[in-house]
Amino acid sequence: MIADVFQRGCTSRHALETVTGRWGVLTVAGLRDGAVRFNALRRRIDGVSEKMLAQTLQGLERDGLVVREVRATIPPHVEYSLTDLGRAVADKLVGLLDVLEAAVPQVAAAQQAYDARTAR
Repeated sequence: MIADVFQRGCTSRHALETVTGRWGVLTVAGLRDGAVRFNALRRRIDGVSEKMLAQTLQGLERDGLVVREVRATIPPHVEYSLTDLGRAVADKLVGLLDVLEAAVPQVAAAQQAYDARTAR
């Protein structure tokens, strides 16, 4: 089987959709610095609901990017961390995030110019 993200049935396309979904990028980037508990990750990703974060983590775990570790304590202690594949993906995503954050002034200017042109 040859992987081709441009083919509808390719497994890589599903993984790409999970990673690049609204919360996938932020979740993977948020786990880059090490294992994190669910609520700490939710606080870090401003605006994500508990339900969406749980779904995102499940999808990333299914695709082999995230590991969920449950420690037998009272109360149970659950941490999420990246697999080797998840770290490789996170490294690429963080580079993209760095470019976008550095370009905020350019993006804002482009948005203002576009809005001014189309508001007629």
